Amino acid sequence: MRIFVTGASGWIGSAVVPELLNAGHHVIGLARSESSAAAIEALGAEVHQGSIDEPETLHSGAAASDGVVHLAYNHDFSRMDEAARTDRAAIDAIGSALAGTNRPFLIASGLLGLATGRPGTEHDAPAGGHPRIANAAAALSYVDQGVRALIMRFAPSVHGDGDHGFVATLVDVARERGVSAYIEDGSSRWPAVHRADAATLVRLALEDAPAGSALHAAAEEGVPSRDIAEAIGRGLGLPVVSVPADRAAEHFGWIGMFFGADCPASSVITRELLGWKPTHSTLIEDLDAGYYFA
Repeated sequence: MRIFVTGASGWIGSAVVPELLNAGHHVIGLARSESSAAAIEALGAEVHQGSIDEPETLHSGAAASDGVVHLAYNHDFSRMDEAARTDRAAIDAIGSALAGTNRPFLIASGLLGLATGRPGTEHDAPAGGHPRIANAAAALSYVDQGVRALIMRFAPSVHGDGDHGFVATLVDVARERGVSAYIEDGSSRWPAVHRADAATLVRLALEDAPAGSALHAAAEEGVPSRDIAEAIGRGLGLPVVSVPADRAAEHFGWIGMFFGADCPASSVITRELLGWKPTHSTLIEDLDAGYYFA
């Protein structure tokens, strides 16, 4: 297939592109800058100039493809509403280009907020009023217009050598504070997946997942926050402490509300549906390998 990928030079995208190429697909990556274009070309993919702020560019890229992987998103938490509006316009531009073709359209989402007191499953719908949740629903609505729309819910930790996401932020906070902390008793859990395993799942979904599927990129159902803090403490040679919930924002900053969220998630349905078998290192193994402390 000829696959159009937004976010192709990003953390997940730069693993998805070679995964698709190695499986024999032709990949076209969206690039908004010369550096992004160079990175995409270095991976062996074709470049489509433009950005997620340009619906016409997205429409033309999608129309010339056999399927789309939409990974690009502005994660600036100070501009959440604007980012969600841009994402919705991007989804509509791509979805309208694919209408009536039955071609795959996979968009990235997350695993936070699926269930309370138990692991979330692929059958659960996220709670809350965040616009990105509505965007995922909007993408799935294109199933009724003849698009094989798919939602890939990624774990909050998509880890590996070079990760600059949530776990890397926790490492930075520990360095700054001089301690590695967890909240309350550290029992809150994060699902986790190695980015290479996540990339494999994206390919499998594009190739075989039925229209309307919600899929879980979670190799580990839930890693306790205390285990994460202890691994960071080992890596930095820092003491490990508990922080009360009412001081989490003060200690951690913006990431505190995420680190304190208990959001285990199952991927049993995804594994059975697509035959996905994660084989790469766990989150704690990656932390103990030293990648995050170089």
